[in-house]
Amino acid sequence: MVTKLTIEYDGTDFAGWARQPNKRTVQDVLERALRIVLGDCDQHGLPLTLTVAGRTDAGVHAWGQIASYAHEAVDPLRLNGLLDDDIAVLGAEPMHDGFNARRDATSRAYCYRVLARRTRSVFERKHAYWWTAPIDRQALDQCAQALLGKHDFTAFTPTETEHSYFSCQVISAAWRGDGELLEFWIEADMFLRHMNRVLVGTMLDVASGAHTFEEFVALLQGRPRSQAGRTAPAHGLALARVSYANR
Repeated sequence: MVTKLTIEYDGTDFAGWARQPNKRTVQDVLERALRIVLGDCDQHGLPLTLTVAGRTDAGVHAWGQIASYAHEAVDPLRLNGLLDDDIAVLGAEPMHDGFNARRDATSRAYCYRVLARRTRSVFERKHAYWWTAPIDRQALDQCAQALLGKHDFTAFTPTETEHSYFSCQVISAAWRGDGELLEFWIEADMFLRHMNRVLVGTMLDVASGAHTFEEFVALLQGRPRSQAGRTAPAHGLALARVSYANR
């Protein structure tokens, strides 16, 4: 028996998804709650652990994170009673044996929020990147359109990385909103570490005149990280949804 969890969390006070010594992580608090209800071991007698669809970094949020574990489903209300207010289990669904939240995912979608105005926001300070420079909205749209298809995203991930494969198939990419609050939505078959944040930072550099659109397009051919723009802060990013072949 395998259970699929749908989870949302505010990443502000988490050191990311993955368990780390002496740090508060999403994986750690969720596994602790599950073990209180189900015991320490899964159905195979092994330590009860979660497999996650997307390992979010410190400060990154999730609206539709997916995780799986080898045990029976638990009422989300029961789990939420054991969790703090910045994390909630939205659903617990029995799945077929062998289901794996990470391996079986066909795509993931992320949203990055930008507050484009001269004055800061009290309410968006932990959920949107405050950007005060002028923005060429058409330039943002051009950059997003250029991302569609398969490209080499070496320029958009740290130079020191565990990745050995840098090509990603972008299914959709678009900037939404015309006012102060802009959202960059992107869906792809896979993502590299910090990829979305570097993409946003570089697109904003293009939109403010620091880089040209032509330079941005050239980056998609596997240029080094040093030629791309800034890494946008983590707090503007959220994992929006994960898709599977049978869903």
